[in-house]
Amino acid sequence: MSLSNVGSINQPVILKSRVHVRMFYVTTSRYLADYAITCDSDFSLLADVAMDVTSGRISWIGKETDAPPHPGPTTKLGGLVMPGLVNSHAHTPMTLVRGAGDGLPLMDWLTKVMWPREGQMTPEDALWGMRLGAAEMLLAGVTSTCEMYLFEEAVVEAAQEVGIRLAMTPGIISALHGDSFGATENRITDIAEFHSQYHDPDSLITVGFGPHSAYDLPLELCSEIAEAARELKALLHIHVCETKTEGAELEAQNGGESTVQLLANHGVLDGRVLAAHSVWLNDSDIETYEQKGVRVAHCPVSNMKLASGPAPIQAMRAKGIDVGLGTDGPASNDDLDLWQEIKVAPLLTRVTTLDASSMTPQDALTMATVEGSRAIGNDDTGMLQVGSKADFIRLDLDDPTFVPVTNNDELIAHVAWAGSGRHVTDVWVGGTQVVAQRQLTNFDLEQALQQVQSRGQRLAKDSGT
Repeated sequence: MSLSNVGSINQPVILKSRVHVRMFYVTTSRYLADYAITCDSDFSLLADVAMDVTSGRISWIGKETDAPPHPGPTTKLGGLVMPGLVNSHAHTPMTLVRGAGDGLPLMDWLTKVMWPREGQMTPEDALWGMRLGAAEMLLAGVTSTCEMYLFEEAVVEAAQEVGIRLAMTPGIISALHGDSFGATENRITDIAEFHSQYHDPDSLITVGFGPHSAYDLPLELCSEIAEAARELKALLHIHVCETKTEGAELEAQNGGESTVQLLANHGVLDGRVLAAHSVWLNDSDIETYEQKGVRVAHCPVSNMKLASGPAPIQAMRAKGIDVGLGTDGPASNDDLDLWQEIKVAPLLTRVTTLDASSMTPQDALTMATVEGSRAIGNDDTGMLQVGSKADFIRLDLDDPTFVPVTNNDELIAHVAWAGSGRHVTDVWVGGTQVVAQRQLTNFDLEQALQQVQSRGQRLAKDSGT
């Protein structure tokens, strides 16, 4: 049923079968706000807004005075509404190891702290870690997340319970678990079966493949995984060129070709590909991304914390490459509040380019919403427009950081530079309210805090780290 056929409210919908006829009513809910940032192709800031939601999608948005008649439920929100934020690269169950290994560079951080602790992790640990992280994200206005992790069934279960939209890309990581979890034919087959069971773009869950990296997995295996993803038209989510030295051995063994070129030569970049980090790229690599249609997850806070380097985001976006924002794992950030990335991404770009105009507030908000949504494989979220899924948030503008406002550009700048999770009061995912007046509507946060505290202590003790 298309939205154009829905009407305004309580329109009867008739379902016929050979046995009986059923009739139910589709209800449209209207929301009124002082302002709305649409994050669509026009990037509009609307004032005195009405937005209608029907069957989990936006069916009308515009000025309240222009809205069609609506005798049904109306909620006066005030404040500002905008699309929910999209975390385009995360390892959220790592809430269990948050804060560990501080001060170490990436490879030491992984091999000496992260992987030993994760090697002790159980599916139930991952379940509680994801529950807490999903709750943390929703409270900050993050309505979608793209996860690369193991224990994928537990991650999906947690996302469904808490109510966050999830692009799940089960990890394939030979260095962590070897043949028991990593680089085997069985793992690829298992993920394909997992895809057939859980992938449902009309619900909250989509499924892809998550090969860790070219320095962890053989190129031939990466190629095989990419082919499996293409057969299912699924997302391939892979770490690429996060640090300056991670690909040195691989590149030396292959005549000095860059990691990106090697991946391209093996067909890994064909299909729908999300390349996380992509810090150490040359001009030729960026051209390859453009030609292949690769999308990027930019994780500026994590890249700075681990001293990985600044990614050439402006050069990529100038080529039309979609770039989303990601927190990376909560152990390398250590926060899942994507508002930090909205502020830090333009700061890092400006200081590395020495150009104060090199990334605008509109750019940062676009990356955190619609570009991130496209990057993780969701083309109908991340914007407020008719037909989009109703993933949206309300910000409280009665805050010193949002005053004064003398024009539209200033309000948008306030949101990008000063916005944070503390300003988010209400959150909807697919038209369902999951945060109301800064409280989760269907999840016990206190229990999750207690569980992650005790389980995190056990992982540290059992791993000897």
